[in-house]
Amino acid sequence: MNKIPFSIEFFPPQTTEGADKLRVVRQKLAVLKPEFFSVTFGAGGTTQERTFETVFEIQNEGHQAAPHLSCIGSTRPHIRDILQRYKEAGIRRIVALRGDLPSGVGYPGELRYANELVEFIRLETGDHFHIEVAAYPEYHPQARNPRDDLLAFKRKVDAGANSAITQYFYNLDAYLHFCDECAAIGVNVPIVPGIMPIVSFTKLARFSDACGAEIPRWMRRKFEAFGDDSDSIKAFGLDVVSELCAKLIAAGAPGLHFYSMNQAAPTIAVCERLGIGA
Repeated sequence: MNKIPFSIEFFPPQTTEGADKLRVVRQKLAVLKPEFFSVTFGAGGTTQERTFETVFEIQNEGHQAAPHLSCIGSTRPHIRDILQRYKEAGIRRIVALRGDLPSGVGYPGELRYANELVEFIRLETGDHFHIEVAAYPEYHPQARNPRDDLLAFKRKVDAGANSAITQYFYNLDAYLHFCDECAAIGVNVPIVPGIMPIVSFTKLARFSDACGAEIPRWMRRKFEAFGDDSDSIKAFGLDVVSELCAKLIAAGAPGLHFYSMNQAAPTIAVCERLGIGA
């Protein structure tokens, strides 16, 4: 059995029904014994309380929770309070992000960039937290050019980040090239590839267009050829993602981070195919 570490991401549910559903999903995924469960965080207050509830529930269940923390639209005192809450709850890992300013909110916050957030967390809490940051093998959609994006990532690491989780991708060469570029400028923290299991091509295409993740042409054409045949889409998606993960493991990736979209079956299927997990 492959012992590569892996983690799984959730988004905070918006309803009581969603929270109940996520508990069931989490129980199924916990059997795999992931290193931690991360929980996304709405900037500007949109989903923050739901994030806290989900994070503390995960922690109370005996699993390691890694809350996302966004600085955009926030203040130093507010972030300081959040960090204190997490310390008191026994949280030891944080995913530090700039985040996106919610629609209609004009205040960008006291901390404008993720490297400033990482620096603030270190200043306030020392080495208490293992800090993850985001990385973009295909470059951030708002970056002026690849070099600027690479240097922005280096600033986050230099500020005190321990490791990184990437945006999902389906182009192995993009990840390997990004890791080589990082090594060339002295960035040597673990860069864990983000993995998006595929269930619906329509949703994946819409999400990918919005976040700048490329779906290779050969994949698009094949998915489009399946039309509304959801079983074929899921089967092909499982093949694609499992093969990508196997190649990443063979290439020496330090771990895998699954974007679960609050579903259990897609991630379980990939892990079973790879022979990872308990």
